[in-house]
Amino acid sequence: MTTIVVAVKYVPDATADRTFSADNTVDRVGVDGLLSELDEYAVEQALQTIEAGDGEVVVLTVGPEQAADAVRKALQMGADSGIHVTDDAIHGSDAFATSEILAKAIEKVGDFDLLFFGMASTDAGLGVVPTLVAERLGLPAVTFASEITVDGDTVKIRRDGDVATQEIEGTGKLVVSVTDQTGEARYPSFKGIMAAKKKPVEEWSLADLGLDASSVGLDNAWTKVESFEPRPPRTAGEIVTDEGDGGVKLVEFLASKKFV
Repeated sequence: MTTIVVAVKYVPDATADRTFSADNTVDRVGVDGLLSELDEYAVEQALQTIEAGDGEVVVLTVGPEQAADAVRKALQMGADSGIHVTDDAIHGSDAFATSEILAKAIEKVGDFDLLFFGMASTDAGLGVVPTLVAERLGLPAVTFASEITVDGDTVKIRRDGDVATQEIEGTGKLVVSVTDQTGEARYPSFKGIMAAKKKPVEEWSLADLGLDASSVGLDNAWTKVESFEPRPPRTAGEIVTDEGDGGVKLVEFLASKKFV
């Protein structure tokens, strides 16, 4: 039986009024959040992989209490079980600390065949966590997959770049990150929503992973936001009255803004 672990992230809704907290960390509590859209593609590819054979999909997330919603959405899509790593000490952790937490959690999961990620999160957009986790686990990584084919213990991906397409193949345990070109993620059905209520979700702390709080959190982050300021409100547009010279006025305006 194939076991695929999918790491997902709970992120602020892009349509909401996103902001930072007083300590310059992303506010994940005071705004609506959801499963990162890019991670939905990873869940979808994992589900398609096991549908072709016998297997299970385990969803893993790291985050505050509200991050359970990300796990729940993946379970509604069809994943079999979930793991939520939550601990007050995690607040403010950067990509490096997050990768350590994920790696420890995956080690605790034990036996698995593949580890799937979205290519990046929709809030930070760094795209480095999949390879950081692969490095910590000593596993090869095939990243930015636009198409995935799994045949036994062989994984083939197609990576589409700006000027070329690459085909990459790996065997054994692998870390795979997928792009939004892999195909639309399924919507949870009513049956899936109801079934998700009975699926097991484990909650782990840092102590459960054998991690000390001194290795994570904002005080130990390698990268931090030093300052921020809200985007200025949109100003009223300039109305040009066409009195036969509208074209000239338009060109003059564009030239003043150095657009032409």
